[in-house]
Amino acid sequence: MTLTINADMGESLGIHSFGNDEALLPYVDTVNVACGMHAGDPSGIARTVQRALTASVTVGAHPGLPDLVGFGRREMALDTDEVRDLVRYQVGVLSAFLHAEGGALHHIKPHGALYGMVSRREDLMDAVCDVAEQYGVPVFGLAGTAHQRVAERRGIGFVAEFYPDLDYQDDGTVVVRRVSARPDLDAVERKVRRALDEGLTTSVHGQDVEVTVESICVHSDIPGAPSVAARLRAVLGPRPVR
Repeated sequence: MTLTINADMGESLGIHSFGNDEALLPYVDTVNVACGMHAGDPSGIARTVQRALTASVTVGAHPGLPDLVGFGRREMALDTDEVRDLVRYQVGVLSAFLHAEGGALHHIKPHGALYGMVSRREDLMDAVCDVAEQYGVPVFGLAGTAHQRVAERRGIGFVAEFYPDLDYQDDGTVVVRRVSARPDLDAVERKVRRALDEGLTTSVHGQDVEVTVESICVHSDIPGAPSVAARLRAVLGPRPVR
């Protein structure tokens, strides 16, 4: 598998602009577009899709919890049907905008707290896989968690992500923080090279954690995100021509 860089985009709202979307497009291979629940609005989705397709970047759905104030980073008590409906609703929205531009849905990647919830609970991940199966696309997630176990059981494509700008727990899940700090570029590069060379990263408690790297995520809303993406691009080599 060719290693890719992915980025979360379209996380603005109305006249309020967040992230470094346009500056990231030259460096990334695929994007995860907010679908209106944790962030995003119709015009923003349309604009993000248009820009990504123009840049020859594939587009996936980034469904989140319906929590604009908390940016989808606060967990909610949801059952399986509610998770399935939330994901299907948001994926359908993005797919309509992609269809209008002649594009196709590339993948599904849950956002924030929803990402964490479905990494731990197989019943909730099954709900996400129901939608992935409906659209015939893979799911991005964390290796060794319910993301991978359920996707493989269901025969759904799975792409293992690595997060150079987030901390890891001892169990291989990531720490979702409400506010992001500016990453140190040298530390990011060391972290990525170790993950690629050794299949390991260091947890917040100093433990070695096994990781699988098939796509590296850059969060567009972190300070200095374009510099992070540029450094990663230098590590991985030029973006393949499409």
